Amino acid sequence: MSKATLKFIRLSPTKARLIAREVQGMNAELALASLEFMPNKAAGIIAKVIASAVANGDFEPEEVEIVSCRVDKGPVLKRFRPRARGSASRILKPTSHIMVEVAPASKSAKKETAKPQKESKKSATKKPTQKSEQTEEKKVAKKSTKIDLDDLKLLSGVGPSIEKSLHAEGVTSIKQIAQMSKEDIAKLDENIGIKGDIANSWPTEAKEILEKASKES
Repeated sequence: MSKATLKFIRLSPTKARLIAREVQGMNAELALASLEFMPNKAAGIIAKVIASAVANGDFEPEEVEIVSCRVDKGPVLKRFRPRARGSASRILKPTSHIMVEVAPASKSAKKETAKPQKESKKSATKKPTQKSEQTEEKKVAKKSTKIDLDDLKLLSGVGPSIEKSLHAEGVTSIKQIAQMSKEDIAKLDENIGIKGDIANSWPTEAKEILEKASKES
């Protein structure tokens, strides 16, 4: 999952939310194509934020879907216009903050219809084998759900290119990032050259991942 934010944009939140609701849950490539033909000012701005979120995770637009497209209210700029008899009327110019979260598209699982089996003497002998198969499937499912603590892509904003640069700096696991201080993160930020404050949230995210892994184990 990767994120992108745009703050203090001169745009009304109510107008921007109309476009954000249409885009949420769509495929990123389809969303960018539909926003291109919308005449609204918010459409072009939200399209740029979506493209930035896709680029932050080193994804392709057709591989990801928009998990959330949120528009928050920003500070309101207050201006005045002169009116009759020395009076003044107030003009409010709203601003908004746009945040987009993008995640890999989930593949729809195919539902297999099971054929009804006739009860017979042979079914009694097959029951223990079916139970053993079910237990094996449960074990495989539990193994697959375990969190890989060596996968640095679980952190926000970490793609294949950033993961390679972290390996080059000697950071190979999430445990190392969880134990890092602010100074270590600042050094990593300078060496890797990450734009923004993405790296500052890595230690907290790494600690949450370790807690989830300990609970599952």
